[in-house]
Amino acid sequence: MNKPILSVFDYGIIVAVLLVTLYFGLKYAKNQKSTEAYFSAKGRVPSWAIGMSLLATLISSVTFLGYPAEGYAHNWILLVQGLMVPLVLLGTVWFIVPLYRKVIGLSTYEYFEKRFGNFARYYSSIAFVLRQFSGMGTVLYLLAVALSSMTDIHTYWIIIVVGLIIVTVNLLGGIEAVIWLDVFQGFMLFASGILCLLVIIFSVQGGLPEVWRIASENGRTGFGPYDLDFTRLTFVVMAINGMFYAIQKYGTDQTVIQRYLTARSDKSAIRASLMGILLTVPVWSLFMFIGTALFVYYQQQPLPDGIGPNSVFPYFIMSQLPVGVVGFILAAMVSAAICSLSADLNSLAAVGIEDYYKKLRPNRVDNEYLKASRTMVAVAGLISMGIGFIYIELGSESILGIIFTLYAIFSGGIVGIFLLGVFSRRANKQGVNIAIIVCILFTAYAFLSSTEMEIGGETRILLDLGTLNFTHNKLMLGVYSHLIVIIVGYFASLFYPKPNLDPNLYFYGWRANRKLEQKGGIDHV
Repeated sequence: MNKPILSVFDYGIIVAVLLVTLYFGLKYAKNQKSTEAYFSAKGRVPSWAIGMSLLATLISSVTFLGYPAEGYAHNWILLVQGLMVPLVLLGTVWFIVPLYRKVIGLSTYEYFEKRFGNFARYYSSIAFVLRQFSGMGTVLYLLAVALSSMTDIHTYWIIIVVGLIIVTVNLLGGIEAVIWLDVFQGFMLFASGILCLLVIIFSVQGGLPEVWRIASENGRTGFGPYDLDFTRLTFVVMAINGMFYAIQKYGTDQTVIQRYLTARSDKSAIRASLMGILLTVPVWSLFMFIGTALFVYYQQQPLPDGIGPNSVFPYFIMSQLPVGVVGFILAAMVSAAICSLSADLNSLAAVGIEDYYKKLRPNRVDNEYLKASRTMVAVAGLISMGIGFIYIELGSESILGIIFTLYAIFSGGIVGIFLLGVFSRRANKQGVNIAIIVCILFTAYAFLSSTEMEIGGETRILLDLGTLNFTHNKLMLGVYSHLIVIIVGYFASLFYPKPNLDPNLYFYGWRANRKLEQKGGIDHV
């Protein structure tokens, strides 16, 4: 099979989008005169733009490539996690947003220190750093492999060019440039996804009704299996995992929390959060259904040998879309990756400054912190590019193993810490520290006793404990780690003195203060 050739016009569209990306960095460079402006934009950003930024932050080349591949090969079960996000957050975002805006300066993990001390702060912030680097490497890898398969550009050059653009935008424009770039990318994202889906549906003989009929007959619709079985991927497993994912992403992730801080007021931040939440699920659904429609299209049309689920969408783009449209779609894919990575990079630098640099060099002039922030952006960008190179050499199977190892061992229990901090007045530093240690031991046991690896030409479980091996689906490992922290943390806290808390650090104190403020406002009037 000959590789489709990208036209000069398509290349021109991609280059134009990359130049627009650099323009955003240059436009907002003059505003970056302090660390507050660099990381939180001093409230200059309207809520609708922050909402679009939240959308773009959560959408990357993983959405462009992973969701269509999943929709092509299976049903919609992986959407369940995303569908749980609005169900959980519509009831909690009203408290989470003002909580962080009131009690932290910049780093999300400052809250964990105020509530449970240094160990909780650095455990959670290190987990965030490891997750970000592994995730950024994955996005760069997927983008490079996809573009390389559709063009004659080597994967290494794609990573280098995209990586340098991301670093440049962040160095010059800070979070303000990142957010407005997100707005630009958000509109491209919707346009490209809708355009692709319409082209596929109109290309299918029989249109949308035929897409639904063939997809349903071949098990490409629905969210099952629905049985109560934790040992395999089921609706129940995805739903439970999705609830904890929603809290972890919107309640403990620096990339998202930092958007709350850029808003002009609590109400503006809440509106932005709701907008981002309610837009993200339709986008995930859109790209999942693109995969479903592609499955039906290639039931009616011959598909060349060697085109697997991960390659179907790129192949369709290159072989079926007209000149110009191809360039627009690829530009949207590149832009999605750039926006997601830019947000990750800015958040990494924010955590680096607040959680580490200021601890090592306290009470310095702000200009020193601003210079250090830019240095961290550059270093973090280079590290992410290096991880992307490593992923290319290792191949996708090794990547998934590495990512899962980092997530399982270092990010377990973060939601448990957050929920204890917010909803339990009795939980204290000593109890939570014990819970974190127990959680690390559990996740290490569960991962090692459930993961197979080829050793000496023979496939073995890394730690074979026989009947004591962890046999549940690995998505449940994260759920169990959060529950362990909640249960162990609470009961271990009973053996230590009750903490003397600032009322703003937990829900019931915050609610009582809010009622007093409202009553005071009424009385004053």
